[in-house]
Amino acid sequence: MPGQITNSAPVSTSDGLTKDLSALARAFSLGQVTDVAYLAAGLMNRNWRIETDRGIFALKQIIDVPLVVARRNLNVLAKLVENGVPACAPAQTVSGDPVAEIDGSGYCLFPWLEGSQPRGSELSVDQAADLGAVLGRIHQSLNRGDDVDLPGKPATLRARVTEPTSAVAEADRFLTHIARMDSAEPFDLAVVEFLEHRKILLDKYDAWRPTDDVPLGPFGWTHGDFQHLNVIWRGGRVVGVIDWDRIRVRSFCEEVARSATLLFGGENGDLDLGRVSAFVAGYRTVVSLGEEDLTDAVDRLWWKRMCDYWQLEFHYDRGDHSCDHLFLSASRFLDWWIEHLDEVRYAFVS
Repeated sequence: MPGQITNSAPVSTSDGLTKDLSALARAFSLGQVTDVAYLAAGLMNRNWRIETDRGIFALKQIIDVPLVVARRNLNVLAKLVENGVPACAPAQTVSGDPVAEIDGSGYCLFPWLEGSQPRGSELSVDQAADLGAVLGRIHQSLNRGDDVDLPGKPATLRARVTEPTSAVAEADRFLTHIARMDSAEPFDLAVVEFLEHRKILLDKYDAWRPTDDVPLGPFGWTHGDFQHLNVIWRGGRVVGVIDWDRIRVRSFCEEVARSATLLFGGENGDLDLGRVSAFVAGYRTVVSLGEEDLTDAVDRLWWKRMCDYWQLEFHYDRGDHSCDHLFLSASRFLDWWIEHLDEVRYAFVS
C-alpha cells in the first residue's frame, strides 16, 4: 500500500524522528523505507537522508521559521526551479502541501541531490566567480514579481544600526551571568576574555560605525543564508542551492558581503581576499552594484559583527551549544578584519 512502511530500517530514538516516521511516510507516500540516517551538519534545522523504494530523499524538520513562512518559501522555491535556478523543488504531500505537520512538528521533503559542499578555500578563483554569478541569478529570479508569488518589496529599506551602549550592555549581561555560575567551563572563560576585549573595541571604534539606518544600493528578496553548507557542487559546477528558509527583503550588497565572509573566511580568522574579489566580480556580471554601495554594506556588516552575540544567546539563553565554536571563530575574525579594514573594502570593489 502506498505510504505504508514495511521492513523499515531501525532509527535511533536519539535523533527524535522515530515517532513521526510512519506518519511522514504516509503523508509523502514514501512506500517502503529501507534506511534512515541523521545528518548532523545542519545548525538550525534537523535533517535526515531517507532511502525508500521510491528513491532517496532529504527530510528536514522545520524549526527555525514559522510553518506559514516555510510554506510560502517552499512554494517560491518550486517556482524558482521552474525558472532555472539550480535547486530541488520540494515534494508535495498526498494532500498537495509542501509541509507535513505531525503532532505540531513541520517537515519538508526533497529529492536527494548527490554532490559535495566544499568550503570556499577549496574552490578555484574561477569557481568563486561562478558562485557569485549564481547568487546574482538567484536575486534576479526572486524579484520577478508574479513569477514567484512574493509580495512587492517596500519603497524603502532600513537596517538598524546598534548603538555601542546597547552592545556593551548585552556583553555585560553575559558577563554577569558567567560571574554568577557556580563553576565556569573553559568556554565560559574564553567568552569572558573575548567580551572584555569586545567592549574595548566598541569604545575605540565608536566613531567608525554607520551614521544612519538606510543602506545604500539596490534591495529586494534574497536567499538569506548563502554559504558553503547550502551549495551543492558536482563536476566542478553548482548543481543545487538548498535551505531557503530565510527568504526576505534585504540589501543585495548586504547578502553579497555576508556570503563572501562566510564562504571565504579561514579557520584561523582571516579572509581569502582574492576569492572574495572573484566572487563579487562574478555577482556584478549579473547584477550591477556600485563601489560606494558595496563599501557601505561591508562597513555595516563589520559593525554588525562588532555588536552581535547571537551564538551566546543560543548558548546561555536557549541552552543550545551547537554554535559555540562560531562565536570564538567570529571573534578572531573580527580582530583580523579590524587590522585589514582597507584591504577588505578594496577586495569588494576591485
